[in-house]
Amino acid sequence: MLVTGLGVSGFPIAVHLAERGARVTVIDGDTARDESERIRILEVFDADVRRGPEHVASLPEPADGGAFDLVVTSPGWRPDSPVLREATAAGIPVIGEVELAWRVRGANSAPWLVVTGTNGKTTTTTMLASMLEAAGLRTRACGNIGDPLLEAVLDPELDVLAIELSSFQLHWQFSMGAHAAAVLNIADDHLDWHGGPDAYRADKGRAYENVVRACVFNVDDPVTRSLVESADVVEGARAIGFTLGMPAPGELGLVEDVLVDRAYIPQRQSSAAELGSLADVAAAVGTDAPGPHHIADALAAAALARSVDVPTGAVRDGLRSHTPGDHRSRLVGEADGVRWIDDSKATNPHAAAAALAACDSVVWIAGGLLKGASVDELVADAAHRLRAAVLIGEDRGSLREALAAHAPDVPVAEVVVDSADDRTDSLRGAAVAARAVELAGEHARAGDAVLLAPAAASMDQFRDYRSRGEAFSAAVRARLDETPTPVDG
Repeated sequence: MLVTGLGVSGFPIAVHLAERGARVTVIDGDTARDESERIRILEVFDADVRRGPEHVASLPEPADGGAFDLVVTSPGWRPDSPVLREATAAGIPVIGEVELAWRVRGANSAPWLVVTGTNGKTTTTTMLASMLEAAGLRTRACGNIGDPLLEAVLDPELDVLAIELSSFQLHWQFSMGAHAAAVLNIADDHLDWHGGPDAYRADKGRAYENVVRACVFNVDDPVTRSLVESADVVEGARAIGFTLGMPAPGELGLVEDVLVDRAYIPQRQSSAAELGSLADVAAAVGTDAPGPHHIADALAAAALARSVDVPTGAVRDGLRSHTPGDHRSRLVGEADGVRWIDDSKATNPHAAAAALAACDSVVWIAGGLLKGASVDELVADAAHRLRAAVLIGEDRGSLREALAAHAPDVPVAEVVVDSADDRTDSLRGAAVAARAVELAGEHARAGDAVLLAPAAASMDQFRDYRSRGEAFSAAVRARLDETPTPVDG
């Protein structure tokens, strides 16, 4: 068997297969990362590890000759990469970690509750896990976050799994049948990887295939409804909507400041069950006033939790005990009436739009790798909120052009990094963040929010979105520590 990638997904896949007696070859084009410990472990199982660009330029051959009978790929590998393209052409099955986990789960009957969508996946999944735990169920948040799915699915102690899945992971699954699945929203993202918006949406829709009980969809996003309507589900599975408005029978929604369920109760035609309040959602995300996206995430998590009969009180308690993730609309600090907010997780225009909509007046720090996405609609919709924009990253030119077209009166500053800069990535990223914070501070006024919501991926200047958020937060704290404390009188 061939495993592509030696990282977070590839390594546990290779170990799992090798532990079960498979002859495993692992290939990885990156030789810069220190993977010596992982390689030593794999060598104990007689795995053949090959690193370097020459090993990923074409489909390799097993060391003992013959041909591979299966390729298990890490989610970061594009379908058009030479190895995967040649494997498919040769008739060798190509699957991903989700498909492998589904096949090897054996007698483990813990229901799979699957969360996907362009934005909000992690918040929804951790909210869901918190609700399940509040109901006394043994669970793990896993998949694209938390524990590796292969590890979680083989844990006989778990009652239910809260699983976040990306479009990359879903692309390579074919037989999964979740107990319930939610597609939170759909906006163009990762179009370079998928080859276009239709293919991206189709891969998100794979979450609904073979669902047993509930396909949870966003009433306010018609694409998610269409994905449910076209899904091949188990007979008896229901479509359960969530909405920020008054819910119809079969939906969860909002009545004034109360989250309610009109889907899982017998009296849904005439009444609703209270699940919690907006104050509970605010507590869940660590803010005084939750944004519309936070409320939607909470309702989607509740819809999934209710599919396994979690009581209404546990939904409320789960929200209250939830710990928000880092780099998701987190307040870093405040001084002189200016709030500094880290939403580095906003790695696409849809996520950035949600972050911007939660602020009235913004100095916006944006830019990075846009992954083929357009930012014109984002800028046009947010123009009236912008005090200024500070642009970073490789694709800042697209943002500059959109600002010139749709917000011509908004001041724009750019952080330019010398391509000959020989500092390490971490030091270069810290310098970018420090300069961005300095420029943002020059424009910010009392009542403004300085918001890092890049609308783009980070790998051009940072290791990942976490390191980008950490560099921004460190630069903000350094600035605020230097700010003189006002003296009355």
